[in-house]
Amino acid sequence: MTYEEKIEKLFLRTPSFQNVGAAAYKPGLDTMLEFDALLGHPSRHMRCIHVAGTNGKGSVSSFLAATLSGKGRRVGLYTSPHLTDFRERIKIVSGGGFELIGREAVEEFLDACEGFIESRRPSFFEITTAMAFWYFAAAGVDLAVVECGLGGRLDSTNIITPLVSIITNIGLEHTAYLGDTLEQIAFEKAGIIKSGVPAVVGETVPQTRPVFERIAAERGSELVFAQETRACCLCPGDGTISDVSGSDSTAAPGKAEAPAGLDLTGNYQRQNLATVAAALDILHSKYGIEADTSRIGRAARLTGLRGRWEKVGSSPDIICDIGHNAHGLRRVFEQLCAVAPQYHHIYIIFGVVSDKDVDAIAPMMLKPGDGVSYIFTQPSTQRAMPVAELAARMAPYGISGIQVPTVAEALALAKKEAAAEDLIFIGGSNFTVSDAVADFNDE
Repeated sequence: MTYEEKIEKLFLRTPSFQNVGAAAYKPGLDTMLEFDALLGHPSRHMRCIHVAGTNGKGSVSSFLAATLSGKGRRVGLYTSPHLTDFRERIKIVSGGGFELIGREAVEEFLDACEGFIESRRPSFFEITTAMAFWYFAAAGVDLAVVECGLGGRLDSTNIITPLVSIITNIGLEHTAYLGDTLEQIAFEKAGIIKSGVPAVVGETVPQTRPVFERIAAERGSELVFAQETRACCLCPGDGTISDVSGSDSTAAPGKAEAPAGLDLTGNYQRQNLATVAAALDILHSKYGIEADTSRIGRAARLTGLRGRWEKVGSSPDIICDIGHNAHGLRRVFEQLCAVAPQYHHIYIIFGVVSDKDVDAIAPMMLKPGDGVSYIFTQPSTQRAMPVAELAARMAPYGISGIQVPTVAEALALAKKEAAAEDLIFIGGSNFTVSDAVADFNDE
């Protein structure tokens, strides 16, 4: 069986949440603990940082991996979902950049664990998490940055005891699994806080702060609120800590710009940088771990992170962003509003999955009219919201647009209509961006 056939079998036998949603969700740690024991407890053989939160997990994880890999270290980086290649989930970042897990290693793991997978039926995410831990332990990485999948308390990654636990922020998402209030979701995310292990929270609101304080107190964990204890971030140029007073959450819409010099140019990266700075302080003061923060400006290139306000084309500019919930899309549309004066016209290619709260997203979107046009589309996943349904649900909010069945066709139409001084924005879902990135990769 070829590598491609084994990956196809993995997706068919254990569908991922990325592709099928609720049917793949499997809370609880029992199977993961059995899997880890079968492999010789690789989760115990690596020093790691654990990252949870509603938005910003991937960016914070990549910033950390980039900076921590600059002192001659090899840093494992486990993130999800992937955009175009399954192996994007498991990387090793070093001084020269990143390497994806090799195809041979993926095949070796799946072959060796075939019996366990067949008998115990672990979820797709349990399999990929076990694979990452096994690979990092076998490779002897110096540190590993591990991103939670969904939630925290019952997430497959939560068998680790990290050096520091990080929770980026809390928003309403996956309410069917995590709870339908900010307090409930904060409780699930705070489940990664371990006894005696320091924790960093990037952003809080009045509903979530008491939850974090209570759980940290119960577990004897030092708790740092990056949003409140320091109005600073990392300067991309020389890696120093500098005052950037006024966090993204308090500045006027569109005004909290990301520091110059980052290859992750979304304005929302400002708060992510403050979160990273707080975590690096703890790693240095408590464990003596120094980071090469001069690498922060090249985090995307060093780790291979994509789809975060990423410019993928010019004349016209083409930008994509994977923001996909109200909490994340608010900041995306704030930035679109801020950059609008730079362009003659903005074409927004927009597609979502069926479980998204369109009623929460629509009010924050730019209204169509002079200078703004929408092209509604449907990403290539069985979870996609049909394009006609998306258009119908947007209509009551005064948002109308052309309906196009695929992202590729939507992008072709936008390119045909746009002039060199225009902007094409692609977003609404990780899958919408994935389809677009695949198109550019083919080019």
